Amino acid sequence: MKRDGDHIPFVISGPYPIRDGNHVEPLIDGEPAFRRICEATELASKSVWGTVAFLEPDVQMPDGRGTIFDVLDRAHRRGVDVRVIFWRCPELEEIRPSTHFMGTEAQRAWLARRDAPFFARWDRASKLYCHHQKSWLIDAGDPEEIAFVGGINLDHGSVVPSGHPARTGARVDPPYGNTHDVYAELRGPAATDVHHNFVQRWNEASERDADDGRWHGDSMGGALEFPAVVSRPAGEAVVQIQRTVRRGQYRDDAATPGGEPFVIEDGDYSIVDQYRRALDAAERTIYLEDQAIGSPEVVDRLLAALDRGVEIVFLAPADANTDMVEGRRRDGDNRFWESLARLGDYERFTLAGIAVGAGEGRYQHVYVHAKICLIDDVWCTIGSTNIANRSFYGDTELNASVWHAPTVRALRCELFSEHLGIDTSDLDDIAALELFRATSQTNTQRRSRGELLRGMAFRLDPATYARG
Repeated sequence: MKRDGDHIPFVISGPYPIRDGNHVEPLIDGEPAFRRICEATELASKSVWGTVAFLEPDVQMPDGRGTIFDVLDRAHRRGVDVRVIFWRCPELEEIRPSTHFMGTEAQRAWLARRDAPFFARWDRASKLYCHHQKSWLIDAGDPEEIAFVGGINLDHGSVVPSGHPARTGARVDPPYGNTHDVYAELRGPAATDVHHNFVQRWNEASERDADDGRWHGDSMGGALEFPAVVSRPAGEAVVQIQRTVRRGQYRDDAATPGGEPFVIEDGDYSIVDQYRRALDAAERTIYLEDQAIGSPEVVDRLLAALDRGVEIVFLAPADANTDMVEGRRRDGDNRFWESLARLGDYERFTLAGIAVGAGEGRYQHVYVHAKICLIDDVWCTIGSTNIANRSFYGDTELNASVWHAPTVRALRCELFSEHLGIDTSDLDDIAALELFRATSQTNTQRRSRGELLRGMAFRLDPATYARG
């Protein structure tokens, strides 16, 4: 059977097979995404399980629902099994204490005061790496289970409306005060693999046996069974769940239904494998959104694609993330930065940021935190993985790769409508990326004159990017 994007290979380096019969609904920006996650949680009949990397406990969910803790507490109190895996990194407490819910004595006292009834485990990653997955699973193991996979953090700057109206206030100052991001809602057989991933992490969470490493750690919050059957088909999209799991993090080799046992102790690096294969296979267009453009092997593949005549747009933070700024300052103009600068030599390459008007010729940058790639209008990946060696080889990540032209095309059109203020549904992928290039270049000129932008996207210079 011919599939959309047959020229883009799937991977065999991870534990999860390619799954037919899925429905995929991309969710753009934090407020729409968490509205859907909350709606699904409120309709859950059996379970709500989540993996959380960064969280500000007082951030409000859409439509007056209160905090995520209020949403989870209500679910548990009507009989739903609620479990959350939180990342623990004590070294981060001095750097980002407000967004790291690592189970400190004060945080556990806060949970006790609110009589939080759900189950939680804390999990440390290798060295200073991050358990960076951001997933939610509703009614795990039911034929109609729902999974959410993406990169949106639970913080004030991320749970924001689409369109990104300018924001002010101490809790939303740049660079993270107004953040663009993406989730994917999955129904169908691929949700079973998100289920498998959660069970593997829950059962082997590093702090599970420590007194301060779990919340309500009695038998009701104990080990979970791996999924035994695959969720029923729900659509026409082909999906493969892919991960980064660093070597030595987990040990249970149990297979996902329909898959083969996988030696997880050796690590799972299927996301970087997929990026390599997809970028090498691109024939027409590559569209990326990421908070980093920090992988030498990705930059080299972009250069090779440009030599093949591929049109490329890379949306990144106009204010480069601090790791990139520090890396450029530390390393100077080494080979990587030279390769990055070379991208700008190609007319078909566009590096862009996004911003909204803040009045009187001023602009507020919108921080690009999304981790997505669209190729040839037929394939995309959505998840938590940055285009950086840290995400490809060290942090724990989770992505959904999708082979389905209608889904990918609709995602491209919705993104471009937000970023450009233009409907591109009548354009093919090449024409749409050419329009992105032209509009962002014109917006750079408008910005230099203090004029309103058309949409939000404006062009950046790869040769000077991240100079600080």
